[in-house]
Amino acid sequence: MSDSDKQPLAGRRIVLTRPREQAVEWRQKLEALGASVLELPLIRVSKDVNLETLAEVFQGLGSYEWIIFTSTNGVKYFFEEFHRIHDDIRALGLMRIAVVGEATAAAVREKHLRVEVQPKKANAEELAKALIDRESMDSAKVLVITGNRNREVLVERLEEARAIVDCLAVYKTEEADLGKDPVAVDFRARGADAILFASPSAAQSFFDQAASLKLGPKAKRPLAGSIGPSTTATMKQLGLPVDFEATEASLDSLVTALLKKM
Repeated sequence: MSDSDKQPLAGRRIVLTRPREQAVEWRQKLEALGASVLELPLIRVSKDVNLETLAEVFQGLGSYEWIIFTSTNGVKYFFEEFHRIHDDIRALGLMRIAVVGEATAAAVREKHLRVEVQPKKANAEELAKALIDRESMDSAKVLVITGNRNREVLVERLEEARAIVDCLAVYKTEEADLGKDPVAVDFRARGADAILFASPSAAQSFFDQAASLKLGPKAKRPLAGSIGPSTTATMKQLGLPVDFEATEASLDSLVTALLKKM
């Protein structure tokens, strides 16, 4: 096997737009393929919980039939609060767990909990459909763990199926200011071979900070990759190019799509 087969991204500059604490695995994967990785964390994610709402939800926790996680951030911050209040996992009661994608499912399994429903395609519409197809949601009490920018389509679909849905926001996503970031300076001057978007929020932040990220005259315009349909839809709505898209909402799938373009 030649070196090019072992490191197909050798000499390629790849930009990651995820928060740094969530980009470790992505960086390692790309560097193992030979890439030079630039981190432009376009968004910041932090815990943000309304304590009054949290108290109400936890008081009635045993009454929910389903708890739905739409992201790894939701899993992380929900269980931080859960374990702050409860010292026994059985306080979750008998509710079943549904998730949107594989990364979120893995985060749940790390808690030694079983995922009952995970759609084949990782998006809110497919998760709602999987739940509704599985059983009647009429009068089912559902708890959806969200962030401040989550799409409402999941809640809407479940309520259309007559479910009783409560939402608990446990984190917030904010745009990071990259105006003076040295990596952003390097990106403006030299560009890159590809830039990877893993969320609609990152695409929106890239668009909003266009002035801070405008490429110089000699910079290489990167191919833009999307992790899935919702991110692609946001990119197209903003007028950002979509040069490739992951077939599944996962790092491996996005890297596979990237390799096909390199």
